[in-house]
This record gives sequence, structure tokens and C-alpha cells, in this order.
Amino acid sequence: MARTWLLGVAVAVLAGCGSGDSAKAADPLAVSAGRTGEFKLAGELTQGGWVRGAAPSGARALSFNGVAVPLSPDGQFMVAFDRDAGPSATLTAMLGNGRTVTRQLSISPRAWKIEHIPLGPRPGAKPSEAFRIRREAELARIREARAVWSGSEGWRQNFIWPAVGRLSGRFGSQRIYNGVPGSFHSGMDIATGASGTPFVAPADGVVILAAQSPFSLEGKLLMIDHGMGLNSAFLHCSAVLVSEGERVRQGQVIGRIGMTGRATGPHLHWSIKWRDARLDPLLFTGAMR
Repeated sequence: MARTWLLGVAVAVLAGCGSGDSAKAADPLAVSAGRTGEFKLAGELTQGGWVRGAAPSGARALSFNGVAVPLSPDGQFMVAFDRDAGPSATLTAMLGNGRTVTRQLSISPRAWKIEHIPLGPRPGAKPSEAFRIRREAELARIREARAVWSGSEGWRQNFIWPAVGRLSGRFGSQRIYNGVPGSFHSGMDIATGASGTPFVAPADGVVILAAQSPFSLEGKLLMIDHGMGLNSAFLHCSAVLVSEGERVRQGQVIGRIGMTGRATGPHLHWSIKWRDARLDPLLFTGAMR
């Protein structure tokens, strides 16, 4: 990982850009607010990556690409970059004296694993009305869960892997069927070989969804809010061991791996989202050891 200074901002930049690289997330910020006129940042300035930072001293409000971002009482914040983020982003701090401080961030591209399939997308049967109604209700629960702001401080931590196993699916990979893009893989799949393997919370948080009855696609779904708009989702669980509203600590057992929902074998699908941005778990944890 290379460390680069840009416009007075310290940023840890991913050196290797392939989806299979073993990039390691930067250490948490252990800083106070930056000096007047400066941001202080650390993270992964790349597609699917993230940045934690300290706003300039005296900042009263912050925006990211024109959208308001909350500041913690000590002047720190978090922003992140979608898998398909463009080459630049803008941070703007509004100071108490009426001045604004702006920083342009350069977002490096990633070389995603893309498979070109010389066949058209497989035609599927039209979903039944019963499935449509069920699915709309499930998606509504997911949207409601993601709207929760718990005040958790887990976003400040170095994340850990929720389980150890074979990475059977990587974030960002995608198939192109006769020129028609399929959906990219939105998380990391961890296979341990059997159902029932326990998995743990990758960081502190609050349980915002704990589906004891399987969802149609996700199966038994568990979601944790880490604060600042950052949340984790764990799909296909055989058991969910925590309840909605419960505070969990990093390393605490929260569920068991399974193959509920739409899954061809037992594995844990772990995805991370910041607001609407899909993020790469590998950039939060580094290589699995």
C-alpha cells in the first residue's frame, strides 16, 4: 500500500487494483480535528473503498459531493466510494466564520474480475404475484433497517473477518452475457464447508434486522449498523443468534453459516454498504489470515 500526500491531505491509497488483491485497510484515525483549512484523512481512496477523516478546526457542517455528511462531536466523519464510483469526489467543510474549505479526492479505478459469456442471459419465468408481494415486503424491511442511525462507534474500528474459510465469491466480480451486463457480486462469500459454523461481528454495532424466517433470496438475514451510515449484511444464515435493537461487540458470535434462501451451498455472504454505496469488505479487513 502506498501513502500519498495530496493537497495537504494524507491518504492511504490502494497500490494493487485487482479485485483479488490483498489490500489492508489503514489504521483507524487517532487524530483530533485538523488545523484550520485542513482535512486529515486515512483510508482506501479507490472504488469500493472508504475514508475516515477529521474536518478542519471550526467546521460546523460537512458535505460529500454536495450531500450533507454528519460530523461526530470530535469533528470526525466517514465517507465511501461505490464499486462504480467516478474518478473524483469532493469534500466541503463549512466553518463557523462563514468560510468553506474544499478538497478534491482522486478515486483510483479497480480491475474487476469480468467474465464474458457468449450466450444471452438465461430467460427466467415471470415472478408470480405472490412472490412479488412477498419480495416487496422484504425489500421494505431492508430499506427500513438501513434508515436506522444507531449512534454506534463501530465505524471507527479496524474490521475483522466474521469467519475464516475459502473465499468462494469476491466483491465486484461480474458476468457479461452477449454484451448484456449481469449484476455484479455485491459482497464477499466465505465458505467453511458446512452449515452451522459460527460467525462474529466484524465491528461494534447495533442489530437493525434479524430475520428468523428466511427471506426469499437472502434467507435468514442479519444486518448490523456500525454508525455514520455504515452497515453490514450477512446472508444465508442457518441461525441468527441476536435480536433487533441488540448492541453487539466486535468478535461476538452473532449467527451461524448456512444455505437458506437462494444459495447452492453453505456459505456466508457478507456485504458492506455506506448509504447507497456498495463497498469491498477486503478493504476493511485486509487479507484473511
